Amino acid sequence: MIAIGSLRLLRLSALVSAVFVAWPVLAQGPTVTHPVITPPTAIQRVEAHYPESALATGDHVDVLLELTIDADGHVTKAIVLTSGGTEFDNAAMAAAKSWLFAPAKRNGKPAESRIHVPFHFAPPEIVSATHDTHAGGEPDVAKKDSSQGEVAQTTTPPTIPIKSLAKPQETAQTEDDVEDVTVFGPIQRRTLGITDYNEHVGELGIIPRTNASELLKLAPGFLLTNEGGSGHAEQVFLRGFDAHEGQDLEFTVDGVPINDSGNYHGNGYADTHFIIPELVESVRVLEGPYAPQQGNFAVAGSADYHLGLDRRGLTTEYTTGTYNTQRLLVLYGPKDAPPGTFAGAEYFTTDGFGTNRQAQRGTAVAQYEIPAGRKATLRINATAYVTEFNNAGVVRNDDYASGRVGFYGTEDANQTGNEASRVSLSMTYERRFEQIDFSQQAFFIDRTMRLRENWTGFLLDVQEPTQEPHDQRGDLIDFHFDEVTMGARGFARWHGSAFGLRQEFEGGYYARVDLTGSQQYRDAAGTEVPYLTNADYSSTLGDIGVYVDGSVHFTRWLGLRGGVRADMFTFDVLNNCAVQNVANPSKTSPEIDAPCLSELEHGAYREPFTRNTTASGAIMPRGTVVVGPFNHFEFSGSVGNGVRTVDPSYVGQALQTPFINVQSKDIGVAYGSGLGHDLTLVAKSDFFQTHVDQDLIFDPTQGRNTLGGGSTRTGWAGSMRLVGSFFDLAANATIVKAVFDDSGTCAPTCGLLVPYIPDLIVRGDLVLFHDLPWKIDHKSVRATLGYGVSYVGRRPLPYGQTSDVIFVSDASLGVRWWGWNVRVAAQNLFNAQYKLGEYNYASDFHSAPSATLVPERSFTAGAPLQVMVSLSATLGGT
Repeated sequence: MIAIGSLRLLRLSALVSAVFVAWPVLAQGPTVTHPVITPPTAIQRVEAHYPESALATGDHVDVLLELTIDADGHVTKAIVLTSGGTEFDNAAMAAAKSWLFAPAKRNGKPAESRIHVPFHFAPPEIVSATHDTHAGGEPDVAKKDSSQGEVAQTTTPPTIPIKSLAKPQETAQTEDDVEDVTVFGPIQRRTLGITDYNEHVGELGIIPRTNASELLKLAPGFLLTNEGGSGHAEQVFLRGFDAHEGQDLEFTVDGVPINDSGNYHGNGYADTHFIIPELVESVRVLEGPYAPQQGNFAVAGSADYHLGLDRRGLTTEYTTGTYNTQRLLVLYGPKDAPPGTFAGAEYFTTDGFGTNRQAQRGTAVAQYEIPAGRKATLRINATAYVTEFNNAGVVRNDDYASGRVGFYGTEDANQTGNEASRVSLSMTYERRFEQIDFSQQAFFIDRTMRLRENWTGFLLDVQEPTQEPHDQRGDLIDFHFDEVTMGARGFARWHGSAFGLRQEFEGGYYARVDLTGSQQYRDAAGTEVPYLTNADYSSTLGDIGVYVDGSVHFTRWLGLRGGVRADMFTFDVLNNCAVQNVANPSKTSPEIDAPCLSELEHGAYREPFTRNTTASGAIMPRGTVVVGPFNHFEFSGSVGNGVRTVDPSYVGQALQTPFINVQSKDIGVAYGSGLGHDLTLVAKSDFFQTHVDQDLIFDPTQGRNTLGGGSTRTGWAGSMRLVGSFFDLAANATIVKAVFDDSGTCAPTCGLLVPYIPDLIVRGDLVLFHDLPWKIDHKSVRATLGYGVSYVGRRPLPYGQTSDVIFVSDASLGVRWWGWNVRVAAQNLFNAQYKLGEYNYASDFHSAPSATLVPERSFTAGAPLQVMVSLSATLGGT
C-alpha cells in the first residue's frame, strides 16, 4: 500500500508542481517572435572593484555601460551611458572588457549583440566581501573567488536589458532591427552577519573529500563522524551540538529540503550523499538561528548547497584507488549555456578499508535553466540516487586489546544489506520587477532507507511475561523508513531607497507536508529473522511557516537585518504497535509472542494501535545589528530563537508543545581587505552562547538520540581566508563548552558536560596553483598542490571518561593540460590509526550467560591511508 500510495502521490505532485511553478510563465500566453533571438550569456566575469580613492566618502554610485559583443563572445567596445565619475567609470570599464560571453544567436547562428550593463558600487561591507559578495546578478561561471578585496555590490544587478543587434554575420541590418531581450541570474540572498559563511569551493576543491558533506568543513566548527557505513548520513557536530545525522542543522540544496521529518531513527536525518561534489559551486552555512528564512531543525544553524557547473563541455573522469575503490563520473554543461544548466552522473564502488565496509552507489542529476519571459527564469532540477552499503558498527576496546576483533573489524557481521534511495523534482521560478524580486519554488521528494546496526550485542532481549522462555536472541536493529515530501516556498523582496540609503523588505513562506512510515525490528542473531517489533509508526506531518525580513540602514555605518518567523506544526501519528508488553496478561488466553498486543491488564481487549493528533505554533524573532565598516572592520551582534520538532514517538494527544526551543546570541568582528599584489585577507572572530530547553542525547540501547534535559553552550569561533594569485589558504577553529543546565549552580561555567561534544576543532586547507614554466603544443601546463589538516580535541564520554584526540592530514597533486587533468589524492596521509567515534556504555557481543552492566569503551575506526588516482578529459567546452 505504501508503494502504491507513493506512486500516486508522485504523479499528482509532479502535475501540481509543474502547474504551480510554471503558471506565471504560461499565464503570459504564447509569444511569436521573428526572428528567434537568443541573448548572450556571461560565462566569465571579472569583478569591478570599489575605487580606493573613493573609500573616504563611501558613496553609492551607479554606472551604466553599453557593451558590444562579437560573434565569438568577446567585448569589442564599451561605452559609458550613465557616468558615476571618472574613477567609477574606469573601474566598470576595466572589469567589463575582461568579460567573456556565449554569443547571442539569431535563428541559431552566432551574432553580434549590444547589451546594457549596470554596475552598482557600494562601499565594501566586510561580511559581504568575505563570502559571495553579489548583490544579485548572474552566477559566477568562472569560479572566481568571491573574497577578492573590496568588491561588495559592484557586480551586475539581477537583470541586464539587452539591445541585441542580432544580425547574422553575413547580413547587415539597420538600427531599427534592434530587439530587447533579457539576461538573468538567480536572486541572491543578502549576507547576514559574522556567522554567515558563504564558501565558494574554487581551487579548494582539490583537497581530498569523501563526499559533499566534507565541504561543510570550509566553515568553522564542523566535526563529521560516521558509525553506519558510507551510505549512512554523517553525524554532525557544530557549535557544541551533537546534531547526530542532521537533527540540529537545517540542510537544503538550492532551497530544496534534505532533512527527513518524522524519521524514527533520527528526526531531521539528512543524507547528503546524493549530491555530486563536483556540482557544488558554493556552500552557505548560517551558524545560529538568525535568519527568518531558517526553519525547522535550524538549532545550531543551516547549510545550503548551491549547485552549478563551471567546467563546460563534456567531462568524463575515472578514479581508482586502494581497497578496490572505483568511480566513474560524467558531467555535461553546454558551452553556450549558463552554469545553472548541467547534467551529471556517477557510479561508485569500494570493498572498504575493513570488514563490512563494502559500498556502491549511483547518482544522476540534471538541471535546466531557461528564460521565462522578460526578467524571469525557470530552473528545473531532477535527481535520482540509490545506494547499498554494509556497516561495521562499533568495536569494544577490550575485544580489540585482546586480539579478538581487529581495529578495522566488526563485532556483528550481520550489519549488511543497508540501502537508501532518493528521487526529487523541483522547479524554481524567479522574476524581477522594477522594485520587487519574486521567487517561487515547488518540490517533490520520495525517499527510503533501510539500516541494520548492532550497538549492544546480546543485552536487551528481556524476558517478558507474554513471551515463551528464551535466551538472548541478539540486539540487531533492523530499521526501515519511507517518506514522501511535497512542498513549496517563495518570497517577494522590495528594494528601494530612503534617507539616501538602500533599504530592503522581504515577505515569504514555507509549506511542507510529509507522509512517513518508520518500522524498527530486532533480528535474531542466527537466522536474521525479526523476533520483536520496537516501533511501527505511520505519520502525516505538516509545517507552514511565514516570515518577514528586512535590511534597514539608518546611516552608512549602522544597519539592522532580521525579522520574525512563525511556524505552524501539525502531527497525525498512527502508532501501529502501541502495546508491546503487559505486566499481568490474561491467565486463560494470553497473547504469547505476539509482536503487538491487543490486550490490557488481565486480558482486557484493546486494538493494538493508537492515533495521536496535535498541533502547535512557534513565533521566532531574529535580528542582527551591523556596525561599520571602519577601516575594513565590521562589527555585528545577533540574537534569535529556533525550534526543532520531535519525532512521532514523542507525540501525545493534544500535546501543547511538540517541539524544542532554542535561544542563541552571537557577537563578533570581521576584517576584510585587499592587501595589494593580488592578496585578499578576510578574518572573523565570534563569541556565541546557545541554550536549548530539551537536548537530544545518544542512547545506544535504542540506537538513536532521545530527549534529555536542557543545556547551554558557550564558545568562540574564528576563521580566516587568504587568497593570492597562486594560492588559497583557509583556516578555522572553534572552542566550546556544553553543560547540562541542572548540573550545578555555577553552570554554564562548570557542571556536567554534555557527552560527545569536542572542546576544540581546528581545520586548515592550503592550495598552491600555478602554470609550469613550459608548454605542450603551445598550451600551458597547470599544477595544483593541496594539503588539509584536521585536529579534534578530547570529547567527554559518559561515566567520566574522555576520548582520544584526532589529528589527520590529507593531500593531493594535480596537473592540467588543455582538456586533460590528472590528480593523485591521499586521505589520512600519514596513516594515523584513530578512533573517529568513541562511546562508553554496557554491551555484550559474545552472548555471555549473564551480561555485565559495567560500561566499556567502544569505538568506530577512522579510515586508514587511502590513495586515489583520477584521470579526466573535457571536450567541447572550457
